[in-house]
Amino acid sequence: MTTNDTAAKASAMESWQKIARRIRVPLGFLAAALYVFELWRRPPHPAAIAWSLALVIPGLWLRGYAAGYVKKNRELTQTGPYAHTRNPLYLGSTLIAAGFAVALLSWVVAAVLAAFFLIIYVPVIASEERFLHETFPDFENYCRRVPRLIPRLLPAKTEVTPGKFSFSLYLRHREYNASIGAALLYLSLLLLRPALAALAHGAH
Repeated sequence: MTTNDTAAKASAMESWQKIARRIRVPLGFLAAALYVFELWRRPPHPAAIAWSLALVIPGLWLRGYAAGYVKKNRELTQTGPYAHTRNPLYLGSTLIAAGFAVALLSWVVAAVLAAFFLIIYVPVIASEERFLHETFPDFENYCRRVPRLIPRLLPAKTEVTPGKFSFSLYLRHREYNASIGAALLYLSLLLLRPALAALAHGAH
């Protein structure tokens, strides 16, 4: 591959990363619409909903835990959950999404969520890591110690002073919205179909 080809490939990737950052929220609404459609198409199984909690609750906990540590654009966070994975927020989101796919027992939802992660979040993660590499000199050493997504079992050793969870940071990042959203989705699993059936019965 020539230098021009490499530069063109890098430019195309950078362009897609910018697009991915812009469209991830609208695509998230489309994914939610698909979720509601699948819920309308067939009733959820109570056992599947119960099993989904084994993924959703740890995902919410991990996102909340990470939100209480990260200081975006101000410092390279390397302690707390960031000593296990460089992207605990995205890992938490992945667990939550997988949990709700399990709740519906829908391969369609699972496939769409997997494609969403690969097409949108992988480029976004790469874009954010490029920014961190350019901003924080220690980021390269941090990458050698801590995996990108799949967490290491023991925390990586670092010379950085261990941080502490900050509830004010949790509130500042509005991470409670993830819990509210999850609660609304579970309410939809339990109540949406009966509500639609009642509306349909009333229309007749």
